[in-house]
Parts: sequence; structure tokens; C-alpha cells
Amino acid sequence: MRVLKILAAFAILLVLGAGIFVAYAWRSAIDPVDPPAQTSFDRALVARGADLAAIGNCNVCHTAPGREPFGGGLGIQTPFGTIYSTNITPDPETGIGRWSEAAFIRSMREGVDREGRHLYPAFPYDHYTLVSDEDNRALYAFLMTRTAASSTPPENELPFPFNLRMLLAGWKALYFREGPFQPDPIRSEEWNRGNYLTEGLSHCGACHTPRNRLGAEKKDEYFAGAEVENWTVYPINGNSPAPVPWNADSLTFYLRHGWHEHHGASRGSMAPVTANLGSIPEADVKAIAVYVSDVMGRPSQERIARGEAASAAARKESEAPLTVRATSTGNRVGEAIFLSACQGCHDGRRPVPFGGLNLHLSSAVNASNAQNIINVTLFGLPAARGEPSAIMPAYRGVLNQDQLVSLLDYMRERFSDQPAWTDTRERVAATMNGEREVPIYRMDGTTQAPPETSMRTTSWP
Repeated sequence: MRVLKILAAFAILLVLGAGIFVAYAWRSAIDPVDPPAQTSFDRALVARGADLAAIGNCNVCHTAPGREPFGGGLGIQTPFGTIYSTNITPDPETGIGRWSEAAFIRSMREGVDREGRHLYPAFPYDHYTLVSDEDNRALYAFLMTRTAASSTPPENELPFPFNLRMLLAGWKALYFREGPFQPDPIRSEEWNRGNYLTEGLSHCGACHTPRNRLGAEKKDEYFAGAEVENWTVYPINGNSPAPVPWNADSLTFYLRHGWHEHHGASRGSMAPVTANLGSIPEADVKAIAVYVSDVMGRPSQERIARGEAASAAARKESEAPLTVRATSTGNRVGEAIFLSACQGCHDGRRPVPFGGLNLHLSSAVNASNAQNIINVTLFGLPAARGEPSAIMPAYRGVLNQDQLVSLLDYMRERFSDQPAWTDTRERVAATMNGEREVPIYRMDGTTQAPPETSMRTTSWP
């Protein structure tokens, strides 16, 4: 009898707890509206929204190959399954055409859609919550003046219980803190602007900060680097692997142009970011650079000295006679491949971006793992469409696994003072066997498959 009473009490508590959680998690729907006429939006507001959408890289996640820009359907791989991005064009049936401005702002601020469903944090509302209502209105105006695309994304591929959206309310209780952004009164206006853009729309931490088992950013490892789309996202704190330390000026140039003479060209998931930032006002790019360089901190004298030594080594090689400049490391196979296939471009004689970066200056060679240089060596850097850009041939099908490992080991030993990589062979095998799917972007931020989604080609009525 006593056991039955305990079980009954437990059942009652369970039901009450579930009821309280449901009440906490429930969000009401916002009534649909008739799609607003595109001509109802102020052109200046739309133009500002275009800049903000570029800063937020909205086109990158909300456009899938073969679909219309912003039409959704891009599969985003997560440890919990695949989440497909939504259609954010003004199509009234499959997009957000019947969303009011209030519904749009709620989705950005709270991570809840018009129907009241919690959104998965693959949509980075933990960053977007910082965006001001004024900027959200500009984004809404921009999106509602895009070409409406009748496009229904596939259903998310998430196993139980991750397919239960209501459980996201628990995730939010643990990890989500609603905005808006609060400026630091003791910092400059430019620094605060950079903080607002970096932590908000740019959501840099979404890629540059590692995540815990529940998919939340590890705040104690802020900007410490991660892996995204099987590219290594470098730390952008004091642990940056760049041989020459970044500063606000070099970051500004790189973010705006997609390359820098001491850091090479953007590639992988960073290529769409720099392509988009190349279309916005320079003051916003500079503000982001000022903030990020402050997070990186002032480099130590030892770090500065290492950068100077790397620059000096690069200059020495570029000024040496045009002969085979072998540096024996005992790795004859890797050395022979480098001298025959790589040195002709990477000798530093032709400046970046149209020449290869001297590898004494390479973050990839100095990184904690070889994944990025594996990707670039195998798949190359495809040329941008309709504009000058960096380019590199792909060596997939030319080098076998043993040859590529030897080449990577040689480059690490010759051009870096860091210890040897320990998992290069495993990474090479997984990438060459297709276990690691690697998206390849042009320098203008577009993929090798249609459509062209760079913000540079975005038009509005």
C-alpha cells in the first residue's frame, strides 16, 4: 500500500512538472497578415537591410544549390541530425510572406516562429537576440522585397527526442539569454559598434567557439576555434595560429577583400563571410576588426618576434635566385612533391592573392591540425566568377594518401616551428574516402554549384 502511495505521488508530481514545463514552453501564434506590397518599403531602409543581411550571411544558410536565393532547403549537419534552413522569401505559402514585422522580430529576439514553435539554434538566435528593433525592421524590409520563391524545404532529419521542438524551451532556459545589446559605456563608439555586429548579426562565435554536448557555445572557450563543414575554424583569440599577429588594420583589409599579404586568401566557410563583408560600408568592417583584434589581445614580445622571423624567412626566399631551394628535412618524398608541385606558386615572388602565400606565413601550416591544408591541396581554390581572384589547382586524383601525408609532414617541418601533427593520416584517409564531406567555395563566396548566392549580386526593386 505504501509503495502504491509513493508511486501515485510520483506520478502526480510528474504530471504537474510536465504541465508546468508545457506552460513555460508554450508560445502563442501571431496572426498572419496579407503580404505587404514591395513598394510600401522605403528604399533606403531596404538598402540598409541588404547591408545587414550581408553582415548576417543570411544568403549562405538560406540558399541551397539549385534553389532560389533565400529559398531555404540547405541541409545543416549537426551532431543531432540534419536541419534544413527555411524559406525566408516573401512567398505567402512556403516563405514568410504572411509574417508581420512583429512576428519577424520575435523570431530574431526569442527564437520562436510565427506559429509559436521554438526554433532550433542552428538559426543563431542566441546571437540575433542582440539585434535592435530598428535593424530588424530594415532586415524585414529587405527580405520582404526579395523575389518570392515557392520552395518547401525538406523535413528535418532528427531522431527522437530531438524532433520535439518544445524541448528547446529547456535548452533556452539553460543557455539562451534574451537581448537586446547593451553597450559598454567606458568603451569607444567604434568598439561598441564592432561588439554589437560581431556578437549579434555576424554571429562569429557560432563558428569560432567550440560547443558542448548539447550544442551550446562554451563560453569559457570563447573564440577558441572549432570545426565547421569539415573545415577548421581558427581561434580568433590569443591562440590564433597566424605566424604574423593580426591587428585591426590587417583584419579590416582581410575581411573586406578576402585576402591579406601576410595571411593569404579566405577559403572554406570563411569565403562567403569575406565576400559578403566586401559589400558593406567599410566603417562597419573596421568596427568588427577593432573589436576582434581587442579580443585577440596585444601580442607578446615573443609572439611579435616569431612573426618577424616568419616574415624575414618569407622575404629571404622570395629574394633568392630562381633555383630549386630545397631545405632537407629527411623527408625526400614530401620534399620532391613540394618542389615540383607547390614551390612554383608558393615561393613568394607573386604577391597574394594572385600568387601563393609563402608558407612561412601560413596559418594552415601552423594550425593545430592539417584539415584545412588537406582540403585546399585536394580540392584547390576555384576561381571566382567574373572577377579576379586567387586560384589553386586541385590535386585530388594526382596524389595518393601516402604522398599527401608525406607532403603535409614536409610542409609542417619546413615552414613551422610547431610539433608534428599526430592525426594527419587519419584525416587524409577520411577526406579522400569521402567520409568528410567538404564544401568548396569560390573566393567570391559562391559554391561551385548554382545558384550564385553572393550578396554582391543581390538586387532589389
